[in-house]
Amino acid sequence: MSATSLTALARTSDPQTVLRRFLALDAVVTGANGLAYLAVSGPLGRLLGVESSLLLALGAFLAVYAGAVALLASRARPADLPVRAVIEANLAWTVLSLVALALWLSPTTAGAVRTVLQALTVAGFAGLQYAALRNRQGSSD
Repeated sequence: MSATSLTALARTSDPQTVLRRFLALDAVVTGANGLAYLAVSGPLGRLLGVESSLLLALGAFLAVYAGAVALLASRARPADLPVRAVIEANLAWTVLSLVALALWLSPTTAGAVRTVLQALTVAGFAGLQYAALRNRQGSSD
């Protein structure tokens, strides 16, 4: 993704701000997902065909993870290593979601579609964050 595309998406040309905005967006979406899993795990579990206990555990994990990503996004200059860890965690989540869907989960059609869409969204965050990190590194050379 080009620096111009990133700038347009983040509505700023400052590479630091672009990275922070993509981290913050990830934190908001992940946090909302986690809170939904915590608040309505029973009805969501029935809709998606997934055990509510699994949704509760995932919700707790996602809420904590979102808090950590939000904390990273709040830094004036997020350090490269934690940003890379977020990118790698997002990629791992994507792969594990798809593997779980193929080998372990037996969701409803809505659950299968949601799992794939969620995996693609998380992969998208990883791609945006990676491009923004590279852009920031390129601008500081």
